[in-house]
Amino acid sequence: MNLFGKQLQISALLSAAFWFAVVVSPIAVTNSAVAESSLQGNDPLLNAMHQELEREKALMLPGMQRPYFIEYRLDDINTYEAVANYGALTQEVSNHQRIVRVTVRIGDYAADSSSTRGDGTIELAPTDDNPLALEYALWTATDAAYKNALRAFSAKQAALKQFQSAQTQQDFAQVKPVMQVAPLVALDLDRNEWKRRIIEASGLFASDPDLRSFAEDVQYSVANIRGLALNRYLVNTEGTMIREGYTGYNGAISVGGQAADGMRLSRDNGTVATTAKELESASAFRKRTVDDLKSFEELRNAPVVSANDYHGPLLVTGDVAADIFTRLFVPNVEADRPEMGTTARTTGTFSSSYKSRVLPDMISVTDDPLQTKFNGKALLGAYTIDDEGVPAQSVDIVVHGKLENFLIGREPIKDFAASNGHGRAAPAQAAHSRAGVVLIKADEPLSKEELSKRLLAMAKEQNKDVYAVDTLGGELNPRLLYRVKADGTRQLVRGAVFDELDNRSLRSGIVAVGNDPYVSNSLGVIPQTIIAPSMLFDDIGVKRATVEQQKLPYYAPPALPGK
Repeated sequence: MNLFGKQLQISALLSAAFWFAVVVSPIAVTNSAVAESSLQGNDPLLNAMHQELEREKALMLPGMQRPYFIEYRLDDINTYEAVANYGALTQEVSNHQRIVRVTVRIGDYAADSSSTRGDGTIELAPTDDNPLALEYALWTATDAAYKNALRAFSAKQAALKQFQSAQTQQDFAQVKPVMQVAPLVALDLDRNEWKRRIIEASGLFASDPDLRSFAEDVQYSVANIRGLALNRYLVNTEGTMIREGYTGYNGAISVGGQAADGMRLSRDNGTVATTAKELESASAFRKRTVDDLKSFEELRNAPVVSANDYHGPLLVTGDVAADIFTRLFVPNVEADRPEMGTTARTTGTFSSSYKSRVLPDMISVTDDPLQTKFNGKALLGAYTIDDEGVPAQSVDIVVHGKLENFLIGREPIKDFAASNGHGRAAPAQAAHSRAGVVLIKADEPLSKEELSKRLLAMAKEQNKDVYAVDTLGGELNPRLLYRVKADGTRQLVRGAVFDELDNRSLRSGIVAVGNDPYVSNSLGVIPQTIIAPSMLFDDIGVKRATVEQQKLPYYAPPALPGK
């Protein structure tokens, strides 16, 4: 099977495990004695990886350039998922798989075979701790990665000759080896209890007497519980040897349907935690479901936002601010190297903004993966060492509005020659520069009451209704949006989108910031945390969405028992 076919096969296997949320629990570093004992055979996987790497290092092919760097990474993944629809269990799946990724670099740290798309070969690994089978998987993956690196190095050298200016940044930053062997992790979830919870939650619209009155408006009601335990192994020719693990759990509810005019509406949220014990209680999960059903009904009955375009003040909660910064800010400070021949510093919008103002002077932003909790809540983006074997570091990204740093992995960019511990990888994928725990803070923040007073003062001054938004849906579209009158009266509206909410809005449009930091744990395959307070923008556009309305169901839903 060729590499493309193999990647398709592995991608299919990965999809069940990683389309759902991943949550991280940082693991403490152990001492070198534990690591040495693991190499002596306590961990057959780490031992096999170490032995095969040592064997590959000793090989010298006549007439072939020898690799200067080889890295083996193995992801050992256990997942569990249960799904309930309309009060019945519809899916329950457990999965265990292991995948190795082998990276081979030809050349040297200054100029090598790497590309901006990421390098390496992936291979399925045995799940039964058979060291010889693992060594064979590593051997075949190393052979393929070496051949690919030889071809890539020749092609890259030829391509570089087309450009007049010589490459000024190294291709790969040199780092000191790290040894970290942490305890293995495993799924620990009361599956029967959580199946009971999601079955109850998904059917609550029909079973709860207080909700049955609008049960016919619910077109779907889904609840699920998901768990993941990932143990990651990393060894390379620099001497780094790492074993670390994390677990994560996500219990979620999603209800939706249509308004009378056909507009599709939904409420989706859940509870996430690093351990099953930290998930919310059964009563809290039930209350979340009830609140979502009532909120959905309020949305159905809410008027559609005015057809007249609006530009003016907008107050957003910390939940919304976190989503905005996640979409507009964070990707632009994750320093991915641009393609060869370009003079840009990075691929993001801030590539030419180094030492320039990107936020108001009152706002500063720090990324500190070493911070594990905030106000008692576990931070899912925290880690002690990144996925390239570099210790995590706290980085002041923006200081009083000015961009002072980028988040860097081991691929240097202009003005940033060394990694600051932000090389992170999705399972089976190459590492890239990614955020960990991003904290947004402001000088002289205001209380919630003071922010509301500022919003109402702007409404009176401009002699018009203004807007406030509590939560967003996809693509930064408002889900719970309120029209606010000058006397403080709020009315829920639906069917709106934001206009011109962009990086210029972040740089110049934020006029006040709250003192109510909200912890948003992002449940992607590379976990991240954004901590953001409420914010007041002075000029954001709100307009009616141009979405084609769907036809309502032709038939009524099944009758509920007793009706």
